[in-house]
Amino acid sequence: MTQTSDAILARMMALHPKIIDLTLDRVWRLLAALDNPQHKLPPVIHLAGTNGKGSTQAMIQAGLEGGGKSVHAYTSPHLARFHERIRLAGELISEQHLSEVLDECYAKNGGENITYFEITTVAGLLAFSRMPADYSLLEVGLGGRLDATNVITPEVSVITPISIDHEQFLGNTLAKIAAEKAGIIKRGIPVVVGPQPDEAMEVIEATAARLGAPLIAYGQHWHVWEERGRLVFQDEAGLMDLPLPALLGAHQIQNAGAALAVLRHMGADEAACEAAMTNAEWPARMQKLKTGPLVDVAPEAELWLDGGHNAAAGLALAKVLAGLPARPTHLICGMLNTKDVSGYMAPLAPHVESLTAISIPDEVNTLSAEETKAAAKSVGIAAGTAESTIAGLQAIIAKDPHARVLICGSLYLAGYILRDNG
Repeated sequence: MTQTSDAILARMMALHPKIIDLTLDRVWRLLAALDNPQHKLPPVIHLAGTNGKGSTQAMIQAGLEGGGKSVHAYTSPHLARFHERIRLAGELISEQHLSEVLDECYAKNGGENITYFEITTVAGLLAFSRMPADYSLLEVGLGGRLDATNVITPEVSVITPISIDHEQFLGNTLAKIAAEKAGIIKRGIPVVVGPQPDEAMEVIEATAARLGAPLIAYGQHWHVWEERGRLVFQDEAGLMDLPLPALLGAHQIQNAGAALAVLRHMGADEAACEAAMTNAEWPARMQKLKTGPLVDVAPEAELWLDGGHNAAAGLALAKVLAGLPARPTHLICGMLNTKDVSGYMAPLAPHVESLTAISIPDEVNTLSAEETKAAAKSVGIAAGTAESTIAGLQAIIAKDPHARVLICGSLYLAGYILRDNG
């Protein structure tokens, strides 16, 4: 009998190499043992970038589906359940189907070293290869060049904004990180590029030129802006006047532009492009919490959840808060010890009254609440600690029942909140 997906995933963790060396050798080996499912996928759109790739992918999916297309989508990490990583023709993979492909991958791997992300990515590709769809969307997990998703030849590649993150794996300069992200560019395959720092753009342009990959770049081949409460997109085919993205924040304008550039390249009409703006859903990106135990504790407060966790995400979040109606805003924050904590918090300082630091439950790499509090104080935010999210929330609303409270700092924390909050 096939085990549950959770039991198989737990077994897969034991295969993890002691030191993660970024390489595709393990992935190629397992794919070959499975008769190369990566060659049997519906046409692929492949997305890399530091920030915005998940939101951009969600908008591309909404646009394609709005145009009547069926879409597979692979993303990571998951928030509440692993199944979120694999959508087949728009639906979350079923428990039975997930267990079957995981079990098959585990058996074919034959006990060899392989990372959790590598073997689960192969399981996603296997599932994609066995169900018809019009398109496959693949989001890079880490970097690009040596990421487990980089075993396909796409219809179009996408690179969203690049900033400093995961330096221990990708390098400590924008140029080094851009070189890893640009590793998804394939010979002769068009690449849509979102707004980039000059240092990153130079690397992307050089890579595209070397590989004869046509560039479809922000500021050169397409432009996007907000005007009178609408989104305006312009490319060589003309001008579109669309609703603003359903996903909140000024940074989503740029993400929407990249999604629209992809959709136009794929031949989508204006109705599909409008669906990309109005129908996209992406949990834990300035998501308003409307039900669940936290809402029950603070019925008069305004509760938000965001999983951004690097300096660029902190800047984007600060712009969102600046654009919301005036209201005392308090953060409940938990972060990993691998992140630039003060870089994330510094842009938020002018927009918040306080920060309550917590440790992320069940997460071995969490910063302690005391360390997070110290980082907040170092950038001028009044900070304290709490034992839990709910305890922090209770303390905030005891002083101000109508406060705006943003739970933030990590996708792992966001996933915990979504599971706990139903």
